[in-house]
Amino acid sequence: MPVVKEPCKQQACDIQSCLTKNAFNPERCLQAILNLQKCCDACDNKSTHCASVKPLLQQITKKAKVS
Repeated sequence: MPVVKEPCKQQACDIQSCLTKNAFNPERCLQAILNLQKCCDACDNKSTHCASVKPLLQQITKKAKVS
């Protein structure tokens, strides 16, 4: 299996696409966000795309606690 030059790029693009389609509401893109988190865990967060998932997860967690 070839080494991916930039792991998790597809998952990050999926999040951006989902957010664009859903008025940038991260709650509507939870599955895409979790997919990126899973990818980042698999590559030990060695992708430049992994930095973006933490704030998204924190934002969703905050909203869940308020609800």
